[in-house]
Amino acid sequence: MEKSSKFNTMVLVLIPVAVGINYAGKFFAELLKLPLWLDSIGTVLAAMLAGPVVGGISGAINNIIYGLTMGPVSFIYALTSIGIGVAAGLLYKGKMFENALRALISGLIIALVATVISVPINVIFWEGQTGNVWGDALFAFLRSKNVGIWPASFFDELVVDLVDKVLTVYIAFGIFKALPKSLVSSFREE
Repeated sequence: MEKSSKFNTMVLVLIPVAVGINYAGKFFAELLKLPLWLDSIGTVLAAMLAGPVVGGISGAINNIIYGLTMGPVSFIYALTSIGIGVAAGLLYKGKMFENALRALISGLIIALVATVISVPINVIFWEGQTGNVWGDALFAFLRSKNVGIWPASFFDELVVDLVDKVLTVYIAFGIFKALPKSLVSSFREE
């Protein structure tokens, strides 16, 4: 059955659920001081269930809400979340979530998308850093070796996004596979 682009009741319920999953992931990652973000699980799941537009919307709304409640820095990264949602939805449509290997490849692609979108934001607003302990340690090391700000920022972001987005995709993939087929198909009703 082909996915519908219509916003049926299931999709309207999915968006706040996805936002809640994202918010909880980011909140606990920050609370536990994990060197990950874990703020895109709901975005990827929503994209798999209802398509790239719904995934992008879920990600953007999460950043807006997190920006209003926990820190305004989150607002600008709504662009990254939209990219993650769109990429995940397109990868799902391209049958890149059919098995664990394809999910891994999808996670790597989504990590690259997130990195490409985030690096200019990091350079403009944070002198190239991510605020993540792993990435910023690599950034400091690369800068100490006279690596330019753009490549240092790219690797700063990528080192975190590779782990974070692959883990994110596997969690979303696991949730998706565990959902009853009748529930999954209800997101695709015409």
